[in-house]
Amino acid sequence: MEPRAGVSKQDIREQIWDYMESQNVADFPRPVHHRIPNFKGSYLACQNIKDLDVFARMQEVKVDPDKPLEGVRLLALQSKKTLLVPTPRLRTGLFNKITPPPGATKDILRKCATSQGVRSYSAPIGLDSRVHVDLVVVGSVAVSEKGWRIGKGEGYADLEYAMMVSMGAVSEGTPVVTIVHDCQVMDIPEVLLEDHDITVDYILTPTRVITTGCERPKPTGITWSKISHEMMEKIPILRTLRDQEKQAGKDVTLQNEHWNLLESGSQRAAPTSAVRPPQDTPQPEADSMGAARGCLQREEAPPAATVYVGNLPRDARVSDLKRALRDRGAAPLWLTWQAPQCRAFLHYQDPASAQQAISCLQGLRLGTDTLRVALARHQRDK
Repeated sequence: MEPRAGVSKQDIREQIWDYMESQNVADFPRPVHHRIPNFKGSYLACQNIKDLDVFARMQEVKVDPDKPLEGVRLLALQSKKTLLVPTPRLRTGLFNKITPPPGATKDILRKCATSQGVRSYSAPIGLDSRVHVDLVVVGSVAVSEKGWRIGKGEGYADLEYAMMVSMGAVSEGTPVVTIVHDCQVMDIPEVLLEDHDITVDYILTPTRVITTGCERPKPTGITWSKISHEMMEKIPILRTLRDQEKQAGKDVTLQNEHWNLLESGSQRAAPTSAVRPPQDTPQPEADSMGAARGCLQREEAPPAATVYVGNLPRDARVSDLKRALRDRGAAPLWLTWQAPQCRAFLHYQDPASAQQAISCLQGLRLGTDTLRVALARHQRDK
C-alpha cells in the first residue's frame, strides 16, 4: 500500500484501518480503528517466527499483549521460553511474567497466551529483578520494509522500549520483531520519524519474512522532555526510573517543567510575571497536552503565542486534535477546547513557536474538513 502525499502518521493509521475494514481482512475485535489491528491470518504470520534464528536462540521474550501477537505468545510458552508482557498501561510496573500452571495442557497454554490469560496466569516483575530481554515483539499499525514503524498513537510501545533501555533490560543489539498483515507494509516518509520511535529488525506477515536491515538507531533511553506530569502520575514506575537517572546525574527535566505543580495540600501561586490571556480567549479548560488534569497552575501565553484553530468538525474529539498536533510536531504547551464553536486555541511558549506551529499545521484535516489556522490576534481583528 502506498501512502498519500503529504500525509501525517494519523493519516496513515486511518488509511490502514479503513482499508482493513473495507477489504474484510480485519478480524476480532472490530472495528480495528484506534487499535493494533488484528487480521485474518495473524496466527499464520506468527508461525513465521519459528524461521528466525533469533527466536530459536533467545530465552527471554517480551511480547506486547495485542491480539494479533497471540500466536507468538503461544509459541514462546510451547517452546518453554520465559514470556514477559507489559503490565497493562504500565500502571503497576513494566513487566508481567506469564507462568503456566504445572503440567499445563495445550488448551491451558492457549488461554495463557490470551489477554485473559495474561491477567490470570501472570505476576509482576519488579525493577530490582535482573531481567535481560533477548527478543522484543511489538504490534504495529503500519511498518515499512526499512523498519520504520507507526503504532496506534498512544506511544506505549516506544515508552516501554525506552524504559527497558533505562533499566538495562535491552541493549542496542536486541532484535525487534513485528507481526502485520501484508497490507500494513508500506512506504513511510522518513520525515515522520522521531528520535523516540522504535524501529523493527524483522517483519512477519502471512506470506513474508522481511529482514529490514534497519540502520536507524533505536531509542537510547527515556526522553524525559517528552514525559508529562500526567504520565508521571499514571505510570508510577516512571517516577522510580526518573529518581534513579537523576541520581546518576542525567537531565530528567520533564515536558513543560516551568509549570508550577500544585501538590496535595500546598498550592504555589502563579508567578507575578505571568501574562494574561487575550480578552476573547477564555481560560484554558483542564484538558491539556500532557498536563495532569486539574493539577497545574499555568504561565499564560501572550497573545502572539496563541494559535487559533477553526472549522473543527462538530463530531471531532479533543483527542483527535491532540493526536494530529503531535503527528505534525506542533504540540502546544496546552490547548483550550471550544467544541460548540468548532474551534480551539493552542498556547505556545513564544511567538516563534506559534509561527512554526502555523507552518506545520497548514492543510491539516480532521475527517473531510481542512482546518483554519492563524494567530489568535488575527482572528480578533476580523
